[in-house]
Parts: sequence; C-alpha cells; structure tokens
Amino acid sequence: MKSIAIGMGAAALLAVLAGNCLAQSGAAAAYPARPIRIIVPNSAGSATDTATRIIAQRLTDSLGQQTVIDNRAGASGVIGHEITTKASPDGYTLLVSTSAGIVINPILKKVPYRPEHDFTPISLLVISPQMLFSYPGLPVRTVDELVALARAKPGQLNCASPGFGTSNHLGCEMLKTMTGVNFLHVPYKATSPAVSDVVGGQVQFMFNSMPNVMPLVKVGKLRGLALAGVKRSPSAPDLPLMSETIPGFQCITWYALFGPAGMPGAIVTRLNGEIVKMFADTAFAKRISDAGQEPQATTPEGLTKHMREESARWSNVIKAAGLKLEG
Repeated sequence: MKSIAIGMGAAALLAVLAGNCLAQSGAAAAYPARPIRIIVPNSAGSATDTATRIIAQRLTDSLGQQTVIDNRAGASGVIGHEITTKASPDGYTLLVSTSAGIVINPILKKVPYRPEHDFTPISLLVISPQMLFSYPGLPVRTVDELVALARAKPGQLNCASPGFGTSNHLGCEMLKTMTGVNFLHVPYKATSPAVSDVVGGQVQFMFNSMPNVMPLVKVGKLRGLALAGVKRSPSAPDLPLMSETIPGFQCITWYALFGPAGMPGAIVTRLNGEIVKMFADTAFAKRISDAGQEPQATTPEGLTKHMREESARWSNVIKAAGLKLEG
C-alpha cells in the first residue's frame, strides 16, 4: 500500500508539473496580448534611451503589440529598478538596465534590490564603450597630453559625470589611479547638463557613451581623445583606444533586458528569441553599430555570467579608487 501511495503521489506531482508547463506554454503562445512597458532608468535622450527605443520599435513590429518606453530617471537608476521589482512578472513590464544600475550601484550604494534575486535576466543588448572627450579650448589632443596637463596642474582640472557610481565616474577614477594624476570629479544629476558644461568649458573633460557626444565631436564642439573599449569603433576608426596609451584601461557601459523575478520561462525564451533574431538582421544591427555601440545578444544564463564577471571587475576598480559605500 505504501508503494502505491508513493506512486500516486509521484503521479500527482507529475500532473501538477505538466499542468504548469502547459499553462506556461499557453501563456507564451498568447503573449503578448496587450502593450508591453519597458522601463528605462535614465532620462529621455540618453544613450540608453536611444538604443532602447530602436529595440522597442523592432519588438513592436515583431510581436504585434505596442512596446512603450517609460523613462524613470532618478537616484542613479534606483527608482526604475525598484519599480520593476514590484511589477507583476507576467512579461508586460520589462527593464533595460545598465552596468551601473545592475552591477555598480549594488557595490557602492544601499539599494532596495538584489540583482541576482529580484530580476529575471533575458538578454544582453548593447555594449557601449565610453569615449574620453574634452573642451575644445583645452590645449590637449591626446590622452598623453591630458595626463601631462593634469600632472602639471594638480587638482585644477575637472572630470564631469552624470553622478557618483556611474560608469562615467568610474572612468574618471580609473584615469586617476592608473596614471597617478590628480583632478576633481564633478558629479551632475544627468548626462545632458554635464556634456553641456564640457562644451562650454565649465569643466574640462568627461567620459560618456558615443551616441550622445559623437555629433558634437564631428562639428567641433567637443574634442574626442580616445575610446575606452577593447577595439576601435567603425563609426570613428581614427579614434585611438585608451589602452594604446594606458595598457589595460577599459571602461564600457552595457545595457541588458530584464523582467521582475519569477517570469515564466516560456515568455523569457520568447523574448530572448526576439532579441537574438533582431540582432541577426545585419541591417538592423548596423543602426546600433553606426551610433558607436555594439549589439550583442546572449542567453539568460550568459547574461547572469556576464553580470558576475562585471561585478568582480568593477569591485576591483572601486577598491583601487578607494571609493566608499554611500548611505
């Protein structure tokens, strides 16, 4: 009798699991049945926002439902992330997070979320190398010349960023620690006013993703000095790499697609497949690469691995810079 009871229990469990699988497959087949909201924890017009809008339009076309961008800037991205953690995990609220929001902030700040527990990873989207650029009136044209000027005028030059703990800020800190020069970090509340003050000469230089600043470089309002990626960009082939002057220097922002924790696996698979498919379209991928960014899809597991590797890398940068946890 005992063996019969165990057999019946196992059968019941299998029936429940099978029912769950059928329910998930049914949900995926019907998904999406209404518009999808993608939260962008940055302001409209930012590099993250620009890339997300291109991807969202393609999702609208391929899924047959409107994909709406919801900009929730503030608190270095914490606001948008917290909203996502509280959303229903039904696939209708997604998040495009950045390396700052999902990796760096949890190292440097007390944030109300746990990256590997409170989100469902879907796919990496874009790799975005930071560009080092300066006020055109600054008498430098190379990284070497900037470092030499900063060494000659310790504490007199300023490096802008859109806030403490951003990749832009950590680019400034890496430049300090890897060259031994001293300059001031000037944090702003957003990217646009920081870039505007470099254009106006109120601050001397900055790191930022290419899409927002390359048009200004082309018309001479900013001077591009170097790119902090691992390879030269086809959209600016003459721009040297930081690592050509400072070996090992790498400052890259990346964007990835997440949902709230607990999303059905079938919906995650569906969304991941759409990302892989759109980036396999050469013409579509070129729209992103032409802006100085690199489209790059991964599996959900690949995204989790990438997050762990980046967390270890940025932890080392933060330790070397002597940055302390913010309250």
